[in-house]
Amino acid sequence: MKHGLAIGVLFLSSIGWGLTWFPIKLMNQMGLDGIHLILIAFASAGLLLSPFLYTQRHAWKGNLKYLLLIALFGGIANLLFQTALYHGDVVRVMILFYLLPAWSVLGGWYLLKEKPDRVRIVAVIMSLVGAILILGVDSNTFQGLGWIDLTAIGSGMAFAFNNILFRKTASQPIASKVSAMFISCAVMMGIFLLFNSAAVDLPRNNSPLYAVLYGVVMLSLITFGTQWGVTQLEAARGALIIVMELVVAVTSVALLTDMSLSMSECFGGLLVLIAAIVEGWREPTVAAEPALKMTGES
Repeated sequence: MKHGLAIGVLFLSSIGWGLTWFPIKLMNQMGLDGIHLILIAFASAGLLLSPFLYTQRHAWKGNLKYLLLIALFGGIANLLFQTALYHGDVVRVMILFYLLPAWSVLGGWYLLKEKPDRVRIVAVIMSLVGAILILGVDSNTFQGLGWIDLTAIGSGMAFAFNNILFRKTASQPIASKVSAMFISCAVMMGIFLLFNSAAVDLPRNNSPLYAVLYGVVMLSLITFGTQWGVTQLEAARGALIIVMELVVAVTSVALLTDMSLSMSECFGGLLVLIAAIVEGWREPTVAAEPALKMTGES
Protein backbone atom coordinates (compact mmCIF):
# COMPACT_ATOMS: atom_id res chain seq x y z
CA MET A 1 0.00 0.00 0.00
CA LYS A 2 2.70 2.47 1.05
CA HIS A 3 4.81 1.43 -1.92
CA GLY A 4 2.00 2.16 -4.39
CA LEU A 5 1.25 5.47 -2.69
CA ALA A 6 4.91 6.51 -2.99
CA ILE A 7 4.88 5.78 -6.73
CA GLY A 8 1.65 7.74 -7.18
CA VAL A 9 2.94 10.72 -5.21
CA LEU A 10 6.23 10.70 -7.14
CA PHE A 11 4.35 10.59 -10.47
CA LEU A 12 2.18 13.55 -9.45
CA SER A 13 5.18 15.49 -8.16
CA SER A 14 7.06 14.85 -11.40
CA ILE A 15 4.08 16.20 -13.32
CA GLY A 16 4.23 19.28 -11.11
CA TRP A 17 7.95 19.75 -11.79
CA GLY A 18 7.31 19.33 -15.50
CA LEU A 19 4.81 22.23 -15.36
CA THR A 20 7.00 24.65 -13.38
CA TRP A 21 8.21 26.26 -16.60
CA PHE A 22 4.77 27.88 -17.03
CA PRO A 23 4.66 30.11 -13.90
CA ILE A 24 8.38 30.80 -14.32
CA LYS A 25 7.77 31.97 -17.90
CA LEU A 26 4.88 34.18 -16.80
CA MET A 27 6.96 35.81 -14.07
CA ASN A 28 9.88 36.29 -16.44
CA GLN A 29 7.54 38.04 -18.88
CA MET A 30 6.63 40.37 -16.02
CA GLY A 31 10.29 41.32 -15.73
CA LEU A 32 11.42 39.07 -12.87
CA ASP A 33 14.74 37.47 -13.85
CA GLY A 34 15.48 33.84 -13.06
CA ILE A 35 17.99 34.47 -10.29
CA HIS A 36 15.65 36.69 -8.27
CA LEU A 37 12.76 34.32 -8.91
CA ILE A 38 14.61 31.30 -7.51
CA LEU A 39 16.03 33.29 -4.59
CA ILE A 40 12.60 34.63 -3.57
CA ALA A 41 10.85 31.28 -4.06
CA PHE A 42 13.38 29.20 -2.11
CA ALA A 43 13.81 31.82 0.62
CA SER A 44 10.02 32.02 1.09
CA ALA A 45 9.61 28.25 1.20
CA GLY A 46 12.62 27.92 3.51
CA LEU A 47 11.25 30.57 5.87
CA LEU A 48 7.88 28.83 5.94
CA LEU A 49 9.45 25.50 6.90
CA SER A 50 12.22 26.84 9.13
CA PRO A 51 10.31 26.14 12.41
CA PHE A 52 10.66 22.41 11.66
CA LEU A 53 14.43 22.70 11.91
CA TYR A 54 13.96 23.76 15.52
CA THR A 55 11.09 21.50 16.56
CA GLN A 56 12.69 18.40 14.97
CA ARG A 57 16.25 19.14 16.09
CA HIS A 58 16.30 16.30 18.64
CA ALA A 59 15.70 13.75 15.87
CA TRP A 60 19.10 14.64 14.41
CA LYS A 61 21.06 14.36 17.64
CA GLY A 62 24.29 12.51 16.86
CA ASN A 63 23.51 12.48 13.11
CA LEU A 64 23.68 16.15 12.23
CA LYS A 65 26.16 15.34 9.46
CA TYR A 66 23.39 13.81 7.36
CA LEU A 67 21.22 16.91 7.65
CA LEU A 68 24.19 19.11 6.72
CA LEU A 69 24.96 16.90 3.71
CA ILE A 70 21.33 17.15 2.56
CA ALA A 71 21.47 20.93 2.90
CA LEU A 72 24.78 21.02 1.03
CA PHE A 73 23.93 18.76 -1.90
CA GLY A 74 20.30 19.93 -2.15
CA GLY A 75 21.47 23.54 -2.31
CA ILE A 76 24.24 22.74 -4.77
CA ALA A 77 21.89 20.78 -7.04
CA ASN A 78 19.46 23.69 -7.35
CA LEU A 79 22.15 26.34 -7.59
CA LEU A 80 24.12 24.55 -10.32
CA PHE A 81 21.00 23.72 -12.30
CA GLN A 82 19.71 27.29 -12.24
CA THR A 83 23.18 28.65 -13.06
CA ALA A 84 23.51 26.31 -16.03
CA LEU A 85 20.06 27.27 -17.33
CA TYR A 86 20.79 30.98 -16.84
CA HIS A 87 24.07 30.95 -18.77
CA GLY A 88 23.73 28.00 -21.13
CA ASP A 89 21.54 26.42 -23.77
CA VAL A 90 18.44 24.93 -22.14
CA VAL A 91 18.34 21.81 -24.32
CA ARG A 92 22.03 21.06 -23.79
CA VAL A 93 21.68 21.58 -20.02
CA MET A 94 18.65 19.29 -19.84
CA ILE A 95 20.47 16.56 -21.78
CA LEU A 96 23.31 16.55 -19.28
CA PHE A 97 21.07 16.90 -16.20
CA TYR A 98 18.94 13.93 -17.22
CA LEU A 99 21.85 11.55 -16.84
CA LEU A 100 20.21 11.38 -13.38
CA PRO A 101 19.06 7.72 -13.64
CA ALA A 102 22.63 6.61 -14.38
CA TRP A 103 24.02 8.45 -11.34
CA SER A 104 21.19 7.11 -9.18
CA VAL A 105 21.87 3.50 -10.23
CA LEU A 106 25.57 3.85 -9.46
CA GLY A 107 25.01 5.73 -6.20
CA GLY A 108 22.26 3.39 -5.00
CA TRP A 109 24.39 0.36 -5.83
CA TYR A 110 27.50 1.67 -4.08
CA LEU A 111 26.01 3.54 -1.10
CA LEU A 112 22.75 1.69 -0.43
CA LYS A 113 23.70 -1.76 -1.77
CA GLU A 114 20.75 -1.65 -4.20
CA LYS A 115 22.17 -3.88 -6.91
CA PRO A 116 20.27 -3.31 -10.19
CA ASP A 117 18.70 -6.32 -11.89
CA ARG A 118 18.29 -6.80 -15.64
CA VAL A 119 14.88 -5.15 -15.75
CA ARG A 120 16.22 -2.02 -14.05
CA ILE A 121 19.24 -1.82 -16.35
CA VAL A 122 16.96 -2.08 -19.40
CA ALA A 123 14.62 0.56 -17.91
CA VAL A 124 17.55 2.95 -17.32
CA ILE A 125 18.76 2.47 -20.91
CA MET A 126 15.23 3.08 -22.24
CA SER A 127 14.92 6.21 -20.11
CA LEU A 128 18.24 7.64 -21.28
CA VAL A 129 17.54 6.83 -24.94
CA GLY A 130 14.10 8.41 -24.59
CA ALA A 131 15.59 11.57 -23.11
CA ILE A 132 18.14 11.70 -25.94
CA LEU A 133 15.38 11.43 -28.56
CA ILE A 134 13.20 14.05 -26.86
CA LEU A 135 16.08 16.51 -26.62
CA GLY A 136 17.39 15.87 -30.13
CA VAL A 137 20.94 14.78 -29.37
CA ASP A 138 23.16 14.56 -32.44
CA SER A 139 26.86 14.18 -33.27
CA ASN A 140 27.55 17.85 -32.48
CA THR A 141 25.86 17.93 -29.07
CA PHE A 142 28.86 17.07 -26.93
CA GLN A 143 31.56 18.88 -28.87
CA GLY A 144 33.56 21.34 -26.81
CA LEU A 145 32.34 20.64 -23.28
CA GLY A 146 32.72 23.82 -21.21
CA TRP A 147 32.15 24.94 -17.64
CA ILE A 148 28.40 25.29 -18.21
CA ASP A 149 28.20 21.66 -19.31
CA LEU A 150 30.16 20.54 -16.26
CA THR A 151 27.79 22.61 -14.12
CA ALA A 152 24.78 20.82 -15.63
CA ILE A 153 26.38 17.40 -15.10
CA GLY A 154 27.25 18.37 -11.53
CA SER A 155 23.67 19.42 -10.83
CA GLY A 156 22.37 15.99 -11.86
CA MET A 157 24.99 14.22 -9.76
CA ALA A 158 24.24 16.42 -6.73
CA PHE A 159 20.50 15.85 -7.11
CA ALA A 160 21.01 12.08 -7.35
CA PHE A 161 23.19 12.06 -4.23
CA ASN A 162 20.69 14.28 -2.40
CA ASN A 163 17.92 11.78 -3.16
CA ILE A 164 20.12 8.94 -1.92
CA LEU A 165 20.69 10.85 1.33
CA PHE A 166 16.92 11.30 1.72
CA ARG A 167 16.46 7.56 1.31
CA LYS A 168 19.36 6.72 3.61
CA THR A 169 17.72 8.84 6.34
CA ALA A 170 14.24 7.44 5.68
CA SER A 171 13.43 7.20 9.40
CA GLN A 172 14.18 10.88 9.99
CA PRO A 173 11.49 13.63 9.71
CA ILE A 174 11.23 14.88 6.14
CA ALA A 175 10.14 18.45 6.95
CA SER A 176 13.47 19.39 8.51
CA LYS A 177 15.33 17.86 5.56
CA VAL A 178 13.33 19.84 3.01
CA SER A 179 13.66 22.98 5.11
CA ALA A 180 17.45 22.62 5.29
CA MET A 181 17.60 22.10 1.52
CA PHE A 182 15.48 25.19 0.78
CA ILE A 183 17.38 27.44 3.16
CA SER A 184 20.74 26.26 1.83
CA CYS A 185 19.67 26.93 -1.76
CA ALA A 186 18.40 30.41 -0.84
CA VAL A 187 21.67 31.26 0.91
CA MET A 188 23.74 30.00 -2.03
CA MET A 189 21.59 31.88 -4.54
CA GLY A 190 21.88 35.03 -2.41
CA ILE A 191 25.67 34.76 -2.37
CA PHE A 192 25.64 34.14 -6.12
CA LEU A 193 23.46 37.22 -6.63
CA LEU A 194 25.94 39.39 -4.71
CA PHE A 195 28.67 38.53 -7.21
CA ASN A 196 26.47 38.67 -10.33
CA SER A 197 26.93 42.13 -11.81
CA ALA A 198 24.48 41.35 -14.62
CA ALA A 199 21.53 40.95 -12.25
CA VAL A 200 18.73 43.48 -12.78
CA ASP A 201 16.61 45.29 -10.20
CA LEU A 202 13.31 43.85 -9.03
CA PRO A 203 10.39 44.96 -11.21
CA ARG A 204 7.75 47.20 -9.63
CA ASN A 205 4.79 44.91 -10.09
CA ASN A 206 3.28 41.81 -8.46
CA SER A 207 5.83 39.34 -9.83
CA PRO A 208 7.86 39.13 -6.55
CA LEU A 209 4.62 38.28 -4.72
CA TYR A 210 3.85 35.59 -7.29
CA ALA A 211 7.36 34.21 -6.72
CA VAL A 212 6.59 33.97 -3.01
CA LEU A 213 3.36 32.07 -3.75
CA TYR A 214 5.21 29.86 -6.22
CA GLY A 215 7.71 28.95 -3.50
CA VAL A 216 5.42 28.42 -0.50
CA VAL A 217 2.69 26.58 -2.44
CA MET A 218 3.85 24.86 -5.62
CA LEU A 219 7.54 24.43 -4.88
CA SER A 220 6.91 23.22 -1.32
CA LEU A 221 4.26 20.70 -2.35
CA ILE A 222 6.13 19.12 -5.25
CA THR A 223 9.42 19.04 -3.33
CA PHE A 224 7.75 17.32 -0.38
CA GLY A 225 6.13 14.85 -2.76
CA THR A 226 9.36 14.13 -4.61
CA GLN A 227 11.52 13.75 -1.53
CA TRP A 228 8.97 11.61 0.32
CA GLY A 229 8.63 9.43 -2.77
CA VAL A 230 12.37 8.88 -3.24
CA THR A 231 12.64 8.07 0.48
CA GLN A 232 10.25 5.13 0.05
CA LEU A 233 11.70 3.75 -3.22
CA GLU A 234 15.02 2.43 -4.43
CA ALA A 235 17.24 5.25 -5.69
CA ALA A 236 17.26 4.16 -9.33
CA ARG A 237 13.53 3.44 -9.32
CA GLY A 238 12.72 6.90 -8.05
CA ALA A 239 15.03 8.53 -10.60
CA LEU A 240 13.36 6.68 -13.48
CA ILE A 241 9.95 8.00 -12.42
CA ILE A 242 11.33 11.53 -11.93
CA VAL A 243 12.41 11.62 -15.59
CA MET A 244 8.67 11.73 -16.37
CA GLU A 245 8.87 15.46 -15.69
CA LEU A 246 10.86 15.81 -18.91
CA VAL A 247 7.99 14.25 -20.88
CA VAL A 248 5.46 16.47 -19.11
CA ALA A 249 7.54 19.58 -19.76
CA VAL A 250 7.95 18.90 -23.48
CA THR A 251 4.31 17.86 -23.95
CA SER A 252 2.91 20.84 -22.03
CA VAL A 253 5.08 23.26 -23.99
CA ALA A 254 3.78 21.74 -27.23
CA LEU A 255 0.16 22.01 -26.07
CA LEU A 256 0.38 25.55 -24.69
CA THR A 257 2.59 27.05 -27.40
CA ASP A 258 2.97 26.73 -31.16
CA MET A 259 5.69 24.07 -30.85
CA SER A 260 4.99 20.76 -32.57
CA LEU A 261 6.43 17.38 -31.59
CA SER A 262 8.38 15.27 -34.07
CA MET A 263 8.05 11.50 -34.38
CA SER A 264 11.38 11.00 -32.63
CA GLU A 265 10.28 13.19 -29.70
CA CYS A 266 7.02 11.27 -29.39
CA PHE A 267 8.87 7.95 -29.51
CA GLY A 268 11.35 9.21 -26.92
CA GLY A 269 8.52 10.24 -24.62
CA LEU A 270 6.94 6.80 -25.06
CA LEU A 271 10.22 5.11 -24.06
CA VAL A 272 10.48 7.24 -20.91
CA LEU A 273 6.84 6.54 -20.06
CA ILE A 274 7.29 2.77 -20.55
CA ALA A 275 10.44 2.76 -18.41
CA ALA A 276 8.64 4.63 -15.60
CA ILE A 277 5.59 2.33 -15.80
CA VAL A 278 7.76 -0.81 -15.76
CA GLU A 279 9.52 0.38 -12.61
CA GLY A 280 6.31 1.57 -10.99
CA TRP A 281 4.34 -1.61 -11.76
CA ARG A 282 6.67 -4.32 -10.51
CA GLU A 283 7.30 -5.32 -6.91
CA PRO A 284 10.18 -3.78 -4.93
CA THR A 285 13.51 -5.54 -5.45
CA VAL A 286 14.89 -4.47 -2.04
CA ALA A 287 13.46 -3.60 1.34
CA ALA A 288 11.51 -0.34 1.47
CA GLU A 289 13.59 1.01 4.34
CA PRO A 290 17.37 1.01 3.84
CA ALA A 291 19.27 0.00 6.95
CA LEU A 292 20.69 2.98 8.80
CA LYS A 293 21.13 3.09 12.55
CA MET A 294 20.39 6.64 13.65
CA THR A 295 22.21 7.26 16.92
CA GLY A 296 19.68 9.86 17.99
CA GLU A 297 16.77 7.43 18.02
CA SER A 298 15.37 6.21 21.33
